[in-house]
Amino acid sequence: MSALLKTGALPAGEGPLYLRLQALIRDTVEAGELKPADALPSERDLAEAFSVSRVTVRKALTGLVGEGVVEQRQGSGTFVSGGHRKLQQGLSHLTSFSADMATRGRRTTSDWLLRALERVTPAEAMQLALSPGDLVCRIHRLRRADGTPLAIERACVPATILPDPALVETSLYAAMRAAGRHPVRALQRITAANLDADEAALLAVAPGTAALSITRVSFDEEGRPVEFTQSQYRGDAYDFVAELSLSGQGTS
Repeated sequence: MSALLKTGALPAGEGPLYLRLQALIRDTVEAGELKPADALPSERDLAEAFSVSRVTVRKALTGLVGEGVVEQRQGSGTFVSGGHRKLQQGLSHLTSFSADMATRGRRTTSDWLLRALERVTPAEAMQLALSPGDLVCRIHRLRRADGTPLAIERACVPATILPDPALVETSLYAAMRAAGRHPVRALQRITAANLDADEAALLAVAPGTAALSITRVSFDEEGRPVEFTQSQYRGDAYDFVAELSLSGQGTS
């Protein structure tokens, strides 16, 4: 019998069933009770074992595929992935780190690197359409998922939106939403970079390790810039994925 089916019940909690099942499967893999290349029980068997619908099982497995915990093979089933797990982040939707990790059933924590009200720099003023001497709220954090450091985020928001850095507790976007000026769209640029010694130490990797450098400018409903963020994501832990469609009648 599969190690999963021996558990007999989902973890206690108030979250959605699919996230609880997702967490159970992940924990079973991380505990070594399921090894790389091991097959998971079928959707039907999992649904019956935990008294949930097959839709719930499918959502849990989809989330685990996105995390890199399992992989699905057409006509064969679902198997535990081998090697290092990477998180996959879609590029078609604007989400916060906290919200993104929550959908995966991951626990998010942050180490505060800076929370301050300071004068805008020329580069920030250009991105946020501010004047020299204007104040901005700076929020610099080391972002973790289940304790693992994944990203360094350096966010800058006009002080007219966030006059007090202490207003940001867990989610920057939640604080901006409470202030009535939350982002609804963004322009994001992703480039390759190598971590310097300080960044590498924060992310628990060797200096010079490959990273994804992300610059984002977000806009509110009226098209005004409300956030300028520069982030460094661990290249060994994160993949950014975009779904593309063919426009018009063009052919290759």
